[in-house]
Amino acid sequence: MNEVKVIGAGLAGCEAAWQLAQRGIPVRLYEMRPGKKSPAHHTGDFAELVCSNSLRGDRLENAVGLLKEELRRLDSIILACAEATRVEAGGALAVDRYGFSSMVTEKIRNHPMITVVEEEVTEVPQGPVIIATGPLTSNAMSDAIHKYFGDAEYLNFFDAAAPLVTAESIDMECAWFASRYDRGTADYINCAMNAEEYQAFVRELTTAEEAEVHGFEDKKVFEGCMPVEVMARRGVDTLRYGPLKPVGLTDPKTGKEPYAVVQLRRDNAAGSIYNIVGFQTHLKFPEQKRVFSMIPALKNAEFVRYGVMHRNTFLHSPKLLDCFYADRRDPMVAFAGQMTGVEGYVESTASGYLAAVAMAYKLRGEEPLDFTRQTAIGALGHYICDESIVNFQPMNVNYGIMEPLGYRVKGKANKNLAIANRGLEVLETIKEKLK
Repeated sequence: MNEVKVIGAGLAGCEAAWQLAQRGIPVRLYEMRPGKKSPAHHTGDFAELVCSNSLRGDRLENAVGLLKEELRRLDSIILACAEATRVEAGGALAVDRYGFSSMVTEKIRNHPMITVVEEEVTEVPQGPVIIATGPLTSNAMSDAIHKYFGDAEYLNFFDAAAPLVTAESIDMECAWFASRYDRGTADYINCAMNAEEYQAFVRELTTAEEAEVHGFEDKKVFEGCMPVEVMARRGVDTLRYGPLKPVGLTDPKTGKEPYAVVQLRRDNAAGSIYNIVGFQTHLKFPEQKRVFSMIPALKNAEFVRYGVMHRNTFLHSPKLLDCFYADRRDPMVAFAGQMTGVEGYVESTASGYLAAVAMAYKLRGEEPLDFTRQTAIGALGHYICDESIVNFQPMNVNYGIMEPLGYRVKGKANKNLAIANRGLEVLETIKEKLK
């Protein structure tokens, strides 16, 4: 069996390498770190989570919950490691950031069918290859991909990460543990703000000094990772209907719903570090300390990592790729991860899975199985190759890109659950044929 080269050991690359190796196909996995790091990476471990430590909701009423369930049933290494390093986060799947990456790294390095090569790749190799170098692809490789596709259009947007604070520095006199609507266990630290505190905070946030990011404009930010200061500029109450919404939370001191609430989510298994949920930012570091310390519970907060912003690059995939993430001209050259226009950790993982499984079929001279738009995995693949999309932008998985039911179901949650149950039934049928 031909060896497959996988370029990049992020979530998509690791999933792709694992799925190929599990099918008896030798893999040569290239990763430029730790020798060369991107602006957002901090370690040399594989599958490093550079933004949030959350893989988002687990409920099937939410499409990402369905996508995770599909990947679990398909023996995803990323989902297995996420479950093994899980930290409590209400209805979400959040992980110990470093424990997760360490476990993925160990499993990949110890697989007998995977050879890890620590070097930067600066040319698009001949197939079979899966390129999963991510939205932070090095300049040299980005140029190589551009050259490979000729005059194909590259696109970009800006992404941001939230700050981390130590648990012991949070003033629990002004905060309490709870999950929204009391779902699951009380996993979030909730930091209340009254109207006066909130309005003063928003005023300072909208005028705080930002770090210079070349080419940055508010309109070029991906909506799912909107910097908190950009949201604040949209209107004084925008944050109260976004990351600071108080709905479903009751302050035990007053017995009432607060005016606004900042939520903190555990970032490691020990519970010693917390992520300020929804506070992606590109303010200068001293400004982050000054403004975020206006939140009463964070007045003495110790920041172990400040928020950062970086430029993400992705392909105009509808012009270039098929539903298996492969080059329309050469099916043995495939791409995976956020560079294809899927957005999010789980979505990147799913793209790596599908690209690898399809590659395994092609190496055997067989036609890959179509997962169809009735599954979340298949719907993402069909989304990125949809030539009818005029303004292609990165997309989180959602029920809008999946095949409609064809009949009416009362209530959005019930309709989504019906789509999810159908998807899982279809997936079980596909699994019976899967090789």
